[in-house]
Amino acid sequence: MGTDKIRYYLNIIFIVLAIASVIVYYVADFRTFIYVCGTAIFVKVMEFIIRFTNR
Repeated sequence: MGTDKIRYYLNIIFIVLAIASVIVYYVADFRTFIYVCGTAIFVKVMEFIIRFTNR
């Protein structure tokens, strides 16, 4: 699997987690929101690292 496909799937996961974090913010407690949002940010940082180290 090429890095473009990995980046594509990481972006899809990030978008899903970002939408989930907005929903969790209104439905669940703040700690759960922080966990979901932190996971989304971690996934985006991984995609960022792959994008700029694979030139």
